[in-house]
This record gives sequence, C-alpha cells and structure tokens, in this order.
Amino acid sequence: MSYDSFVIQFLNGLAGASSLFMVAAGLSLIFGVTRIINFAHGSLYMLGMYIAVACAGKIGFWWAVPVAALAVAAVGALVEMLLLRRIYAAPELLQLLATFALVLVAKDYALWQWGSEDILGPRAPGLAGAVAIGKAAFPEYDLFLIGFGPLMLLALWLVLTRTRWGTLVRAATQDREMAAALGVNQKWLFTGVFALGAFLAGLGGALQIPREPATLLIDLSVVSDAFVVVVVGGLGSIGGAFVAALLIAQIKSFCIGLGFSQVTLVAEFIVMALVLVLRPWGLLGRVPAQARGPWTAERPLVPPSRPALAALGAVAATLLALPLVSGGYTLVLLTEILLFALFAVSLHFIMGPAGLHSFGHAAYFGLGAYAAGIFLLREKLPMELALALAPLVAGLGALVFGWFCVRLSGIYLAMLTLAFAQIAWSVVFQWDALTGGSNGIVGVWPAPWLASKTAYYLLTLVVCAAAIAFLWRALYSPFGYALRAARDSPLRADAIGMDTRRLQWAGFALAGLFAGIAGALYAFSKGSISPETMAVTRSVDGLVMVLLGGIQTLTGPLWGAALFTWLQDTVARNVDYWRAVIGAVILFLVLAFPQGVTGFVGERLRARDA
Repeated sequence: MSYDSFVIQFLNGLAGASSLFMVAAGLSLIFGVTRIINFAHGSLYMLGMYIAVACAGKIGFWWAVPVAALAVAAVGALVEMLLLRRIYAAPELLQLLATFALVLVAKDYALWQWGSEDILGPRAPGLAGAVAIGKAAFPEYDLFLIGFGPLMLLALWLVLTRTRWGTLVRAATQDREMAAALGVNQKWLFTGVFALGAFLAGLGGALQIPREPATLLIDLSVVSDAFVVVVVGGLGSIGGAFVAALLIAQIKSFCIGLGFSQVTLVAEFIVMALVLVLRPWGLLGRVPAQARGPWTAERPLVPPSRPALAALGAVAATLLALPLVSGGYTLVLLTEILLFALFAVSLHFIMGPAGLHSFGHAAYFGLGAYAAGIFLLREKLPMELALALAPLVAGLGALVFGWFCVRLSGIYLAMLTLAFAQIAWSVVFQWDALTGGSNGIVGVWPAPWLASKTAYYLLTLVVCAAAIAFLWRALYSPFGYALRAARDSPLRADAIGMDTRRLQWAGFALAGLFAGIAGALYAFSKGSISPETMAVTRSVDGLVMVLLGGIQTLTGPLWGAALFTWLQDTVARNVDYWRAVIGAVILFLVLAFPQGVTGFVGERLRARDA
C-alpha cells in the first residue's frame, strides 16, 4: 500500500468513526441511565436519514440535518413517555422485546411513507468537492465529518460534566437507586436522556445522506454496529464509545484498503469477541455495581400438574391424528411450528433456568441445518444418518463458543454470543465451496419414505416431542436444579462445591445440540438452506418466542413459538404492512402480559384456586 493510499484509508476510517460514534454515544447514554437495551436505536438512525432526505429538497441540506435530528428526538421522547415508562420495572429482556416491536413498526412506517426504493440524498452545499492528497482525492464533506465527531465528543463532555443535568445523568449511570433515593425525578431524567440519545442517532443518520442512500435495511446493520461499539468501549462510557468507534472504523477501512473486503462483514465482531474475552467490561468500562436491596431469586419453575399433563397429552394426540382430517399447507405450517417450538425450548433452557441470555442462538440452529445439507449432498450420506449427525456439529459449535461465553454475564454475555453467531454467519456466507455462499445449499430433500408432507410432519412431531420432553425432564433432574442454583446464587453454589462454570458450559452445549436438531429438521422441511437460517434476525425470533410465552414458565416457549409463527404466516399472507401489525400485537402483549401469555394464564389460575 502506497503512502497516499494509507492516508486515504486512515481518513476514511476517521470519517466513518464520526457517524458511528454519534449513534453509539446515544445508545450508550440510554443504556447507562435507563438500563434499556434499545434495539430500535437503528430505526431512529434510519428515520433521521429519511427525514433529512425529505426535508433537504425543501429547506436545504444544512437546515434539514438539525430538523431531522430534532424530529427524531421528539419521536424518542414520545416513545419513552408512552411506552417505555410503563415497563421500566419489567425484566431487561422484556424491554428488548418492546423495542424490537418498535423496529417492525418503524420499518413499515418508512416503507409506507417513502417506499421500498433506496433514496439518494443531496450533496452538502459548500462541501461537494474534493481535496488532493498526493495523487488521490478525498471528499471535503468527509473532512467535515472528521472534525465534527470530536466536536460532538467535546459537547457531550461539557454537558455531562459542566451542567446540573449532566451531573444527574452521571449519578443515575453510576447508581440509579441511590439517585432516586436522593430525590432525583427519574421520569423526566429518563425522558431527557432518551430524547438526547434519539437526537444523536437522528443526527448521525442525517449527516450520512451525502455519503450513502436511505434504505429500509440500514436499521439492523447500524444497531448491530452500535451495540458492538458500546460493548467494546464499555457500557455507559462516552469516551469508550469514541475510542471503540475509532478502532473499529479504522480496522474496517484498512481491511477494504488491503483487499480483505470480505473480512469487513465480521471484523467488528471479531474485535468485540477478543475484547470481551480479555477485558469483560470493555476498554474503558467499569465493573457493574452490585444491585442494592434484598436478594431475590426467580420464581422456580412449577412442574406440570396432572391436569396440565393431561392437556399436553390431549394436544399431542390431536396433533398425531390431524393428518386424518387435514393436509397440505396446514401440515407444512404445523411442521414449522413444531421445529420452532423445539428451537424456542432449547433457547429457554439456557435463558430461564440457567440465566444465560443469548443473542446468537440461531448459530446452532444454522449449524445443524448446514451440517445436514453438507452431510447429505457433499458427503453423500443417507438422509437418516445426516439428520442424526447434524446436531452433533451444532453441539460441538456450542461447546467451543460456550467455553468463552459462560465466563461473562448479563449484556456482555449476550453480546459475546451475538459476536460468535455473526462470525459463524460470515463463514457460511463466504465459504462458497462448502456452504454455497450467499446462494446457500439447495436440494436438501428427505428420504423417499419421508417425501410426503404427512410422513415428514409425523417424523417432526415425534422427534420434537421427544426432544422437548427430554429437555423438560432435564430441568427437574439434579443437573437442572444445579443450573438454577448457579443462576440464583452463584456464590452459595460455589461454596458448596459446585463448579458453576462447568455446569453452565454443559447447559450451553446441550441447548446448542437441541437447537441443531431443530435446524436439521428445518433444512429437510424446506429443501434448501441460506445464510438467513443463522442470521441475527433468527436469533431475535427465538427471543420473541420465549418472551411472548413467558421466560419463567415451563410451557411458555411452546405457546410463544406457536403464536409467533402462526402470526407471522397469517399476517404476512394477508396484510401489506405485516411487520407493523406484528409489532403492534407484540407491544400489546408486552403491556398487557408482561410475564408472558402463559405466565399470565398461570397467575390467573393460581389466583382462582387460592
């Protein structure tokens, strides 16, 4: 690489870091004060881009940027007051589910308002040219962004350190309970912080329109990058977010400059994985303070009563007899519901009883699916043998990734699972010779005796029912009780001789193995596999299924998977803006049944019996 090329790539990295820092700083502020994992932060960035493009033609680019940022800040304030304020006492994962629903609503709103085509923004007046750097040219607007990023860092530092409001924000970030005890009005503080975070996201998006088009796909990619920056820098640390944005943007820029453009798909996740393994709290983060107040454990899972077992038996008998009275698409849909029920139950196994929150469980679902296809088509194994061996590959992947993941906890553990999942996705997306790359693998069909929809449905029913029964039985074995002890009181569990990490590692690997069973069944049911099988959206789907049903219930993941899969299928086939409808339904369920649908029904039944 020549000197000129080196300078250009370095400057490209600085320009990219500015926008990345702004969106990550907003996300870091919101999480630091409210403890909300705002999955909709990328949607705020997307709205900032669209609003700026729409306004630029009427009032000019330089006026459109602050107008878009302020409009997004107003949207953020409304979201906080009308929705999030109602669920601050709910578990963090339920708040994540609510913000995911907002992603669906925002995406379909943008689709309705601006259409599905990418929209190009105008050049920045006065900065539309380029400056010569040796024999190369560098855009003047990118030089502006390079200077604007540090100015925003300085402005945030002044606000947070030289104003009373900033002092309250820092106090709430370090010890929210103590700040409340001292009389801080948390409602308006949270609203202000959320509005400021939304303003930064909208500003980052608006400033990007001269560099890239506004697109409906930008939300998830931006929030993914922002989460990486926040975690690498340290949750709640604005300075850490700035350093991490610089680091990641430079690595991605030089990967492109050196001809390793494919590495950019996963570069930031490799960085995040390395940082979390070596420094679990991020580069400039602090060890989280212990929560104040009395120690409480999660309510133990209640074994199914005899009426509940009878009801489950009746459901199983009905599903077994269903092919006698129905067929065709009904069996295809039920097959999908069954295998996603197993996927959700396997995720619940480590999230509920084990307390290991995973944002990357689709990695093992996808590993099982790809292994089944590779064994069948590349290794020429019989379908039955491929189906039996594929979950072992998923289990092995969970065993390797889990060894690192169980050393962390909370959001750091969840983000490390996401990092490993994205690394696995990048491998299958780019390994054309083995996985088919972006085209995937086609022709993954079951054996002739399972070719009919009825036969494959019955196989799926038997395998999924047996696997779910095994996982449920494991929860009430000594191993399952030990997992719950390690979750509720790790110090006490360690004091009586339990190796908590080894227990959690085993649980993590077991959950990955059973997710692989669901993935292998999915591959043969669809006949093809694509990288979307193990994308982050699949992991989010699993989280939604578990949380809709109820994370502290035994059968909740079953009903959550059935409800979500049926809802997706029915609404997507009958409604144009189906994402918004699903998002609205999820928001209603979150507000009406914060303990999940099954948890709500269980509480009503217990109250009636009492």
